[in-house]
Amino acid sequence: MEKRRLWTDVVGLSRALAREPGGGRPVVLANGCFDILHVGHVRYLEAAASLGGTLVVALNDDDSTRSLKGAGRPVMPAGERSEVLLALRCVDHVLVFGAATVDGVIRALRPDIHAKGTDYTADTVPERETARAIGCRTAIVGDPKDHSSSALLRGIREADGRGS
Repeated sequence: MEKRRLWTDVVGLSRALAREPGGGRPVVLANGCFDILHVGHVRYLEAAASLGGTLVVALNDDDSTRSLKGAGRPVMPAGERSEVLLALRCVDHVLVFGAATVDGVIRALRPDIHAKGTDYTADTVPERETARAIGCRTAIVGDPKDHSSSALLRGIREADGRGS
């Protein structure tokens, strides 16, 4: 199967993964807005990829990113954010989705592992019950939450003299 592909259809992605040798297993699902890619994102995705055979990144579309992050976001549209993610060696597939959580993606894709960043604990992952119901393990990965797109944008604005 062709790696480093952008998907907008979770059913099509699921079928494609099933055609991979071994079903692409284990499949690891990571998710987020990835509005401005920073080192914390890279460390999270590399750690997620180290858990399995295929890394799928579920990327919030522009509308869901705006509802999660607020006015003025995303800074980059989903097409550009997905292109940047696909340029990372550790990312096999990017799936653009339009919800606040990846519950629907987990139900349709049925990954083996759902990887979340260290800003979560096993008990605070919003999709933990959905993952548990399908037998998907939740893993907390990456470095401590010392980086954020919001902080990066704030630093850029301050450097430009525009404040926050």
